[in-house]
Amino acid sequence: MCNVSRRLFLTGTAASAAVALPAVLHAEEVGTAAVPLAPAPVKDGKSTLTPDEALDLLKAGNEAFLRNELVYPNRTETRRLELAKGQAPFCAYVSCSDSRVPPELLFGRGLGELFIIRNAGNTVDTVAMGSIEYAVAELGVPLIVVMGHESCGAVKAAMAVVESNARFPGQIDNMIEPIIPAVLEARGQTGDPTENAVRQNVRRVVRTLREESDPLLLTPLSDGRVKVVGAYYRLDTGVVEFFDQA
Repeated sequence: MCNVSRRLFLTGTAASAAVALPAVLHAEEVGTAAVPLAPAPVKDGKSTLTPDEALDLLKAGNEAFLRNELVYPNRTETRRLELAKGQAPFCAYVSCSDSRVPPELLFGRGLGELFIIRNAGNTVDTVAMGSIEYAVAELGVPLIVVMGHESCGAVKAAMAVVESNARFPGQIDNMIEPIIPAVLEARGQTGDPTENAVRQNVRRVVRTLREESDPLLLTPLSDGRVKVVGAYYRLDTGVVEFFDQA
């Protein structure tokens, strides 16, 4: 009887918790600690945000992330059906593939809002460049962010090539080759060598997008309809620092 009673108690408790959970989430969602989140504004199938408004939205999202505030992106069936008809992201985000650096979570954004291009070392090759140009020319994004991060393995590998002529198997050598010029440029800078190289790698990519792209990107940049900025993510604090915002 004791075992039966105990099983009934545990089952009842679990059932009560399952029923109570949505109510708790709802209470937290509407409470002062929650961050109400609606999809970024869209008109005629394109984002209506200016480049600075899009950047401010990301900054506000990261600030909420740092405060451990609950964020509830719109993931309803209605939203999914809406996005099945087309997407209107407000930012093209170039980020490292590192599993510790998920852009949607760092900024609390939902489905259909960030057009993300990810690879080890956040470099821009032909595929990445074409993806960015597509995001600007076809999807109408007003903002491009290139983000490196603390303790990047791809940058460390490129540093090892420069410092000790290291070699890596498979296609890893080819993958990190575009990062080597940034490592060379960062030598001699004060501060942490890895962070300096990561930041310099971001600056090089930002400069390439601003100065060496196709008119698909250069024209809206010169018109002020699109902005390219750099960013650096600290793994330990969760802070995303935006720089090179000119």
